Amino acid sequence: MSLSPFLNLVRQTHDPDVPKAQRQGLTSVCSAHPLVLEAALQRAARTKRHVLIEATCNQVNQDGGYTGMTPADFRDLVLGIAAKVGCPAHLVLLGGDHLGPNPWKSLPPQKAMDKALTMIETFAKAGFVKLHLDASMGCAGEPVALSDETVAERACALAQRAESAAPGQAVYIIGTEVPVPGGAAEALDHLEPTSPDAATATLQVHKTLFRRVLGDDVWGRVIGLVVQPGVEFGVEDVVIYDRPRAQSLSAILNQMPGQIFEAHSTDYQPLSALRALVEDGFLLLKVGPGLTFALREALYGLDSIRSVLLPQQKSLRVVMERIMTEQPAQWRGHYEGTESKLAILRHYAYSDRIRYYWPQPDAEAAVETLLRQLEETGLPDPLLSQFLPVQYEKIRDGRLPRHPRNIILSAIDTVLGLYDQACGAEVT
Repeated sequence: MSLSPFLNLVRQTHDPDVPKAQRQGLTSVCSAHPLVLEAALQRAARTKRHVLIEATCNQVNQDGGYTGMTPADFRDLVLGIAAKVGCPAHLVLLGGDHLGPNPWKSLPPQKAMDKALTMIETFAKAGFVKLHLDASMGCAGEPVALSDETVAERACALAQRAESAAPGQAVYIIGTEVPVPGGAAEALDHLEPTSPDAATATLQVHKTLFRRVLGDDVWGRVIGLVVQPGVEFGVEDVVIYDRPRAQSLSAILNQMPGQIFEAHSTDYQPLSALRALVEDGFLLLKVGPGLTFALREALYGLDSIRSVLLPQQKSLRVVMERIMTEQPAQWRGHYEGTESKLAILRHYAYSDRIRYYWPQPDAEAAVETLLRQLEETGLPDPLLSQFLPVQYEKIRDGRLPRHPRNIILSAIDTVLGLYDQACGAEVT
């Protein structure tokens, strides 16, 4: 895996001959769902562009995370799908997101950091080339928010362990002006972009420490800073990028040679906002729940078609409702309201907590049954037009096979296509 796609983003940002309107970005696909991965890798195979796929510390770690996968397992899953769809391995870039003590923050600081150090070592040994160092959260007995100095010391220790495991292999991202992994839980009406002073201070503290402890070579591979450009999504709302409000933050990139910005929670932004983010220097655009949201829309559209063709069959939505109410840990505390309101949010909220339930055996079996039955019944045009109108038009034009699995992949690919356009790629 090459570092050149990341280093090229930095070079163009600080090249006076490259106007903002010509800047290119890179989408970060943050999902472990096999169909999302397949759609992303199919697109890379088709466009011949690099695809960046990232796993968070909660999804994947040395203990298995909530997916049950170690970094090596995740790598093998991604590369296995890449081989299946004809995506060359050299186009695949693997990243680790929020790598730090977050999964173990209930432990005392040293024990939590010991676990985090082991985790980043496993990511490095598995060949991940983009590592987001996030030690911003307090552990047991510490305040929720730590000082820049403490965060930088822990980030430096994480980078040092990664370099010991795989010298020179990775680029690094620092900073964490984002919610903890899993999404925003607070109201969005007071969301503010990161202040230029805060971004500059974070960068300077890390720069001083990294150069002293790890040297200029490692610091030269710290290419990005996570900041809040003023974008976020919650349960039912999306905060759209407001370019003028982020102007002062964007402007300080001129004083940050070797750096770009990384934007998290860009899901559900319109194309115009995504493109503006790239032009303003937020060149790494993370998307995750927006992709599994599209997957769920396609599955429920197919389920609606089945409800007409085979009305005696139990719907996928009923199965998912049972699973989520029997095992509420992944949505309780994230959704509020009456029972009828909760029943809606469990399935349709932007925060897409349902994504944690698709790997459940009963959910996987229900999806496979749905796809198999629709392969047997066929997909009549009038029902496709009613329930999946975007895919219906593609099928009519001959751009999409009339097959339920292809319809799901197409729905995910539609979202990925917006990101490719925003990042300056030709639409394919």
